[in-house]
Order: sequence, then C-alpha cells, then structure tokens
Amino acid sequence: MVNGRVKIKNPTGLHLRPAGLFCKTAMQFGCRITVHKKSKYEDVTANAKSVLSVLGACIKNGDEIEIVCEGEDEEEALRSMLQLVEDGLGE
Repeated sequence: MVNGRVKIKNPTGLHLRPAGLFCKTAMQFGCRITVHKKSKYEDVTANAKSVLSVLGACIKNGDEIEIVCEGEDEEEALRSMLQLVEDGLGE
C-alpha cells in the first residue's frame, strides 16, 4: 500500500468533467485506488474508479485529498494520480 496527499487546484474542484478524467485514469490500473478527504465535520472515502463515488465526496477547490493505492501496480498508479491532480485535472 502506498499513499500520497495533494491539494485540489482547479477552481471548480472535482465536478463531472475532471472527476471523469480522474476515474478514467484510475481505471487504467489493476490496483485498488481510494480517495480520502477529511474535514472538521466528516471523513469521506471514495472509490477512485467510480465517478458517482468521487462526485459524492464533494471535493472542492483547496481541499486536500489522500490517494491510497493497493495492489500490483500501486506505485505507478499513485504517481499518475498525483500528477493528474497537480496538473489541474485537464482544466
């Protein structure tokens, strides 16, 4: 298991288009990928391969998320997912 933290930079957070790109990227890997968001009111965990799960996490601009990868290609998956968020999720 590997994990990394990253801050959401794009102005609209993970709305439908960036969430779709996020999930599409996650589905390229065989490992399990989850996203964790902590706030002072709740902790949310989402399946990074499910658009509905990611949208349900209500990840907004400025939120810090933790991406956790578990499985065969976990390190490559984590690098790709972190880079995708760092690059602004295509926006």
